Amino acid sequence: MPLRVRVCRIADVPVGEIRAFTVRGVTWPVIVVYVDGELVAVPGVCPHEDVALADGYLDGQAIICPAHAYRFDLHTGRCRHDAGLELRRYPITVIGDEIWVDLL
Repeated sequence: MPLRVRVCRIADVPVGEIRAFTVRGVTWPVIVVYVDGELVAVPGVCPHEDVALADGYLDGQAIICPAHAYRFDLHTGRCRHDAGLELRRYPITVIGDEIWVDLL
């Protein structure tokens, strides 16, 4: 059974910017970004070394980790530098103007 949580409003996510939102009971924030017009939600931590991805930057359809410049494709979650790493994508549901994310 999914754990669906309200993360933010659509207006809280500007196009071309990384936004991280604190979710009660979750250690790392949830990042929500627009990628090619699609809302994407991912964990706010790099799977390589627990670095805050909110401090990174967007490059096209990828998020770049600020610590070691690992590049994660936001459409697939795949890491360009290490095929063994993947950034999880959370399913999103938009209800009215709110963004809800399934964490499990």
